[in-house]
Amino acid sequence: MQHTFDITQIPIELDRRENDGIAVSLLWRKDGNVVSVAVTDDRTGTDFELVVPADRARDAFHHPYAYAAGSGLLTETDQYEPIAA
Repeated sequence: MQHTFDITQIPIELDRRENDGIAVSLLWRKDGNVVSVAVTDDRTGTDFELVVPADRARDAFHHPYAYAAGSGLLTETDQYEPIAA
């Protein structure tokens, strides 16, 4: 049986930055024209991805924790120290 992959579902990394064990990626998926920001924190082992409006993508890329908190993705019980991500 041959398996095929729908490449429109594979995110394309438009930008990436890393600092102090935290990697932030700006991603785009062709299917649905979806833009998201993915964060991986190697210090704590946590990660998250949030979909953002295309016109706010650059801002969300530079301030992912603010957008995550504003979307309810991060809760009061999440312990994050201030960082420059």
